[in-house]
Amino acid sequence: MTFSSDMVAELNLLLKFPNKSLMQGLKIHNDAEPEVIDAAKRLYEKGIVTLPDGGYLTDLGHDLFEHALVIKMALTHK
Repeated sequence: MTFSSDMVAELNLLLKFPNKSLMQGLKIHNDAEPEVIDAAKRLYEKGIVTLPDGGYLTDLGHDLFEHALVIKMALTHK
């Protein structure tokens, strides 16, 4: 199984969320790239973020953020 382009867009968006505080979120504006808007909607439908245009990470979202960060670091490690 490989990552689909939708999955990659979701992972990239997930990694843009602030991770320093649970009180910080992300707002996807309607002039964002269509793939970013669609990724935000899919993350919302999966229960990963609180709003269809971003919002805050849910508990699941925080867990997935950590996993995505590990994957990113492993793949970029030299």
